[in-house]
Amino acid sequence: MKNQNNYTESSIKSLDWNEHIRTRPGMYIGKLGDGSSPDDGIYVLLKEVIDNSIDEYVMGYGKRIEMKVSSGKVSIRDYGRGIPLGKLLDCITKINTGAKYDSKVFKKSVGLNGVGIKAVNALSNKFIAEAIRDGDSKKIICKRGKILDDFPIEKTTKRNGTKITFYPDDEIFKNFRFLPDFIENKIWNYAYLNSGLTIEFNNKKYFSDNGLLDLLTKKTENINLRYPIIHLKDEDVELAISHTNNYNEEYYSFVNGQLTTQGGTHLSAFKESFVRVIREFYKKDFDVADIRASMIAALSIRVEEPVFESQTKTKLGSLDMSPNGKTIKTFTNEFMKSKLDNFLHKNSEVADMLLNRILQSEKERKEMQGIKKLASKRSKTAKLHNKKLRDCKVHFNNNKHDIDKRLKSTIFITEGDSAGGSITKVRDVSSQAVFSLRGKPLNTYGLTKKVIYENEEFNLLFNALNIDEGIENLRYNHIVIATDADVDGMHIRLLMLTFFLNFYPDLVKSGHVYILETPLFRVRNKKETYYCYSIEEKDLAVSKIGKNPEITRFKGLGEISPNEFKDLIGDNIKLDPVIMRDDVSIEDLLSYYMGKNTQARQDFIINNLILNG
Repeated sequence: MKNQNNYTESSIKSLDWNEHIRTRPGMYIGKLGDGSSPDDGIYVLLKEVIDNSIDEYVMGYGKRIEMKVSSGKVSIRDYGRGIPLGKLLDCITKINTGAKYDSKVFKKSVGLNGVGIKAVNALSNKFIAEAIRDGDSKKIICKRGKILDDFPIEKTTKRNGTKITFYPDDEIFKNFRFLPDFIENKIWNYAYLNSGLTIEFNNKKYFSDNGLLDLLTKKTENINLRYPIIHLKDEDVELAISHTNNYNEEYYSFVNGQLTTQGGTHLSAFKESFVRVIREFYKKDFDVADIRASMIAALSIRVEEPVFESQTKTKLGSLDMSPNGKTIKTFTNEFMKSKLDNFLHKNSEVADMLLNRILQSEKERKEMQGIKKLASKRSKTAKLHNKKLRDCKVHFNNNKHDIDKRLKSTIFITEGDSAGGSITKVRDVSSQAVFSLRGKPLNTYGLTKKVIYENEEFNLLFNALNIDEGIENLRYNHIVIATDADVDGMHIRLLMLTFFLNFYPDLVKSGHVYILETPLFRVRNKKETYYCYSIEEKDLAVSKIGKNPEITRFKGLGEISPNEFKDLIGDNIKLDPVIMRDDVSIEDLLSYYMGKNTQARQDFIINNLILNG
């Protein structure tokens, strides 16, 4: 025991800046991941670079940003002022170095701590920085934060600006991939928040004329809005808002151009102010739930020297708009009182439609009260003893734990007790929970939320997830549907996705829902074992092993032994994110797959039927 507790001078270590970033990457970019989640580290690297280019545009320099992304390479070129050539080396290799400490130079930027670009450098297998200013250029090449080539300043005819090229280090980001849908969504957000800026991504241009109005229009183009989108702007704040026929609130919040997926003080202030203005305008003390039910909104504010709750900047912690300035709460109240109240007085038709939506929500809530009482009793029971749930220790909504631990929190929704039992035996009890379904769940397409409250299994599920009142307090970052790779398993996947898309679409839109990829075959001999996810992978594994391979076809997850499952849900887990594109209507999608046996679906089956003769 004495040796184990030996604390001496040799125990104290000092790391170089790049070594510290590489040793503790979660402190700088959140979770590493493999690119299957929109908050994975490789997207944070991309964001840290483009944020600097956006900040140039905000300050009035450069109206175009060019970005190219291939399998393992990212290149971002802006046409701003260009990093001062004599400080290029410091900006990419010296921690806490940058111009954004001077609020006069970058008054309301995102990257204020001088860390981001250095983190990209340290976590890249190759990193190239090139700055061009007034006919001169300078280039530096690094590897994992260490300088390989520092070229002298030379003359150039290139336009002013900065070009950063990096190759994420595959030793840190194992088996990573860039998903274009995730990148495209991020680029659209940049375009909406910076009207007049053109971003070119892999030769496709992204541009917005009307800011958040365009954002909300795109998000709702296939949704029945209860009234035309209200679009309000003032210095340092922009808001687009409407109500739908859906059940849930949906928010897109931004601070200094940064998407704050977990909200923060600005979103809380907006929700509070909206309720206050509505009550005062209609002179009626409506319930908060009735006012905000079915609301969809996009909010952007610019704050001087913002404070976020983590390096990944997903939640605003600032209380004030600027040092010694107004509080965010006061600023938001004044804006909403002035702009929203005036708008409703001037647009009586919209005001009437908004009132009708609130009154309908009130009526629906009162009709549901009896059912909710029963659900509440079940909820209390579920919290004490959820017979379907084998819980984990760390939850996504528990701020007591480190952010990197919270981001790992996962719940597996399994088909039956056998698969659930296998996962339960080998899961990481710290971060992995299991919820076992009893056979095929209810097809919820076309049903009301009343049915969900009355259905015991779904009641237990949304209590386990803690999403009854919205997803702000979601207990697990990853919701993984783990079913057999057969017809029944596929059907259960569709039924679960129907449930989420029907009643909690923001879970999918926020990138929380995944499908667990499970192997179809195991190919092995005494020395080697391969898990194969397709016939092609099986054939390749057979050719590698050579003579006398043992081939096992997995018919279901219950056939995979716990020891094997340990590998499949560990570091090498394969997850397919469920991505909902903005140009796809949820209603049309669910109607096609889960509605009545339509002619379109019949035609598709007939046209794609393969007969083996």
